[in-house]
Amino acid sequence: MTEQNTAVGIRLMILTTFVFSIQDAVSRHLAAEYNTVMVIMIRYWFFAAFVIAIAARSAGGVRAAAATGQLALQIFRGVLLAAQVCLMVLSFVLLGLVEAHAVFACYPLLIAALAGPVLGEKVGWRRWAAIGVGFVGILLILRPGFAVFAPEALVPLAGALAFALYGLLTRYVGRRDSAATSFFWTGIAGVVVLTPPGLWLWEPMDLAGWGWMAFLCVSASFGHFCLIKVYEIAEASAVQPFAYFQLVFASTIGVFILGETLEPMTAIGAAIVVSAGLFTLFRARRRG
Repeated sequence: MTEQNTAVGIRLMILTTFVFSIQDAVSRHLAAEYNTVMVIMIRYWFFAAFVIAIAARSAGGVRAAAATGQLALQIFRGVLLAAQVCLMVLSFVLLGLVEAHAVFACYPLLIAALAGPVLGEKVGWRRWAAIGVGFVGILLILRPGFAVFAPEALVPLAGALAFALYGLLTRYVGRRDSAATSFFWTGIAGVVVLTPPGLWLWEPMDLAGWGWMAFLCVSASFGHFCLIKVYEIAEASAVQPFAYFQLVFASTIGVFILGETLEPMTAIGAAIVVSAGLFTLFRARRRG
């Protein structure tokens, strides 16, 4: 990859995190008014259509994109991501964007911790030390306003764990399947698992709600399109640290638009978590 491609990839990653932060704020608004599963189901309908359209335009069409020798794992990945989205949107309602994203920022640490048992990678003492420091930061984040082990605080933590497992399984299936195949099954498995409960929990939505829903669907697809482009033109290890901009953007939206409060201990804890996460990314890149 050239330096120019990396620079473009970094700018695209920052744009992607901004779009996803806006998407999270809209999801929080809709989930506070309507059933969370229903909202995410409608979003997945649009996302699945987007995935199929991308697959149809690629070499070999939908048949080639769907071809996999790891069908059970691909489906499990998609279901896991759908569950993670539900957990995170619920956490936005329970805790707000600031607290939820501050806790979710620990997912690179979870990926580092689970890389050994899931992928057979060696995790050295430096990364284990960073993981330990990062979880000290998590305890600082959860302390203000919430008991450390309150159910509300565990929701984004469960979301981070689900996303970490999803990321590791994506790397695992990527040893044999193309990125296009993994992307296809992410959308298809998610829409299949969410549609039955989403229809069961259906609630009437007013015109304003449908307007926000349309914006959410379009922004989600645009964000995923940007993310695809990021990894097409730049190495993942070079752009991944800039994914932390989502914490910055989400916190800014939470404080200045949604009226949330950024507690000093939350800011300190988030800084510790991000620093530890960046260190694990640096060590992984250096080993690579």
